[in-house]
Amino acid sequence: MTDSHYRWVIVAAGGLLGCMAIGAMFSLPVFLLPISHATGWSVAGVSAAMTIAFLAMAPASVAWGALYDRIGARPVTLTGSVLLAASLALASRATSLLQFQLIFGLMVGGAAAAIMAPMMACVTGWFDTHRSLAVSLVSAGMGMAPMTMSPLAARLVDSYDWRTSLLLIAALAAIVMIPTTLLVRRPPALARASAQQNAGGASQPATSLRQVAASPQFVLLLLTNFFCCATHSGPIFHTISYAVSCGIPMFAAVTIYSVEGLAGLGGRIAFGFLGDWLGAKRVLVGGLLLQAFGALTYVFARDLAAFYAAAAVFGFIYAGVMPLYAVLARENFPLHMLGTVIGGTAMAGSLGMALGPLAGGVIYDQFASYRWLYIGAWGLGLCAFLVALALRSSSTDRDASTLLPDAASA
Repeated sequence: MTDSHYRWVIVAAGGLLGCMAIGAMFSLPVFLLPISHATGWSVAGVSAAMTIAFLAMAPASVAWGALYDRIGARPVTLTGSVLLAASLALASRATSLLQFQLIFGLMVGGAAAAIMAPMMACVTGWFDTHRSLAVSLVSAGMGMAPMTMSPLAARLVDSYDWRTSLLLIAALAAIVMIPTTLLVRRPPALARASAQQNAGGASQPATSLRQVAASPQFVLLLLTNFFCCATHSGPIFHTISYAVSCGIPMFAAVTIYSVEGLAGLGGRIAFGFLGDWLGAKRVLVGGLLLQAFGALTYVFARDLAAFYAAAAVFGFIYAGVMPLYAVLARENFPLHMLGTVIGGTAMAGSLGMALGPLAGGVIYDQFASYRWLYIGAWGLGLCAFLVALALRSSSTDRDASTLLPDAASA
């Protein structure tokens, strides 16, 4: 199979791996109330496990991304898949809240990070054309989780206790993810560069991690992703519980999550086409402004129809903007350091995502209402929009010397 054809196999593999990893991790919102009711643990305490998971993903994303730059995507994603399945199984056996928080938070979060940043870096390396669409399709696979894994988790917890349900999800993750990682290959451009270097040919640009980390573009990319993810983390995690608190039955509330995911699937594809057509930065900036007001629409939702409408709008927008960060990274940073760069961006996003679950739990425990969660998300969304205005766009790939003026003399 030629490289031009096989690159779409990489996209499909990345989408499937992302769907399983994100779906397994985001089964926790479905299990949130069943776990709390069965164990007596507080909603905020169980929610904190997700916060810990996102905090763990922050350094793990950088570590897995750097490892991807050294050894490639297949061994990284294979290791992460094994660890994810094992961690989910261990979390299902937790006997105390602290134990659950540490196992689900540190281990599941750290393992899931092995999929997202390395696969995004891998896919962007395979594509010189249709890059925004390609990463959007991988992200669309991740977005399938609310339409597949969340309803599955709801069905399981209706039939079994939460421990058995989580154990079954662990088994499914192992069965699907481990064989899929065998389809992943290193991008041809990196393979050719490695071969040239081994043969004594031209070496990679002498760009250091320190130079990249100190560049204004990298800092702005991190800050934008942090505020962007902080905007949608609370609404994503707490919408099911919010709907239930408004009197909507549990399974109907899960369908709201699925509507959000279905809309997000369309958003990823639409924003991918727009990114290739109008430029990634321009589409990202506009999307971030719309995301802020999309989060605010939840304040006015009370019945199922209103939740569906809010979920469709918000899901379409926030899911659409997320893949564009990888495109901007590919346009502005050296290919041989892309895993580390995207891992750093994912780190900032993970820290932003860590705010929502715990903040929403504390707000609900304090006020018995989620209203201020969505108002706060609106404010964070405006911050993301303002920071993104300073990002630099590029219609062609930049090398290290373009981004870093002193790279040539390093």
